[in-house]
Amino acid sequence: MTYAADRFDTLPRMPSWVTSTRPETPEDVAFLSGAALSHLHLVLEREEVPQTLLRARLALRAAEVCMTHQGRPERAGELRDAVGFLQPGDHPGPAGAVYQSWQRSVERPVSVNALHRALPDLEPEQIATWLDGCDPRGAGQGAPISRVAGVLQTALADRPRDQTAALVHADAALAQALGWSHVVPLLAVGLKRADLRKTGVDLRMACHRAIAAATVQVTREATDLARRVARLKTVAPKLRAKGADAAVALFLSRDAVAPTSLNSLRSGRAARRFCDRLVELGAVRELTGRDTFRLYGV
Repeated sequence: MTYAADRFDTLPRMPSWVTSTRPETPEDVAFLSGAALSHLHLVLEREEVPQTLLRARLALRAAEVCMTHQGRPERAGELRDAVGFLQPGDHPGPAGAVYQSWQRSVERPVSVNALHRALPDLEPEQIATWLDGCDPRGAGQGAPISRVAGVLQTALADRPRDQTAALVHADAALAQALGWSHVVPLLAVGLKRADLRKTGVDLRMACHRAIAAATVQVTREATDLARRVARLKTVAPKLRAKGADAAVALFLSRDAVAPTSLNSLRSGRAARRFCDRLVELGAVRELTGRDTFRLYGV
């Protein structure tokens, strides 16, 4: 059976000249990153884009990139495992802690308190200084990329080994500069390890290039998730289990769901059967490939 969400894309596509042009001058680089951001802004305003789920998926991508920057081997599967089965009082380990920081950074509207929740090792005063005081003019002034590069450079100068904190703040500054309510990880997804050693004009150009590249990935992810969520919403009325609506809502807000977290269902067995039923209906995927300790996601 073919579903409406599978027959056509409902979201505007990135213009081909944005992705095919090879910028040769700083002006070209800045122009293309601005065009890409403008397109992404339109995509993020579309009703069919599952905003919370998209940010959750991008948080996973950002954590993967941070693992690469740190020379660690953990990727999506290991990161999901690190946090997916945590019990109260459990520590997620170093990789899981990075992933949790990104998860928390995208969950709430941008603020000093929200960033402190994501990065509890930093004092709120430090967070405010990085966001608002890194530039003699004030970080709230100037073009968005100049502001973002200033935040990133200052954070890395203060804590050169804490690249996760620097990237979270850079993406938070970008969200503020663009008038977005929540962090959307772009710089974390697009910047390369070598870029984090740059300063000044070189760092600004690296940020422009990173944003141009990341917006293509994010637009593609938004389109894919819009299709998958449309499919889930199509099959949701067929789910007869008590508490099904609350369980479906959880899938719409998390990258990965463990059956044990589906508290609205009657029992652990009922939760596992519910997840398997969603897989049968083509509405979610099993993410681990295991027979036990499974995780599911849209």
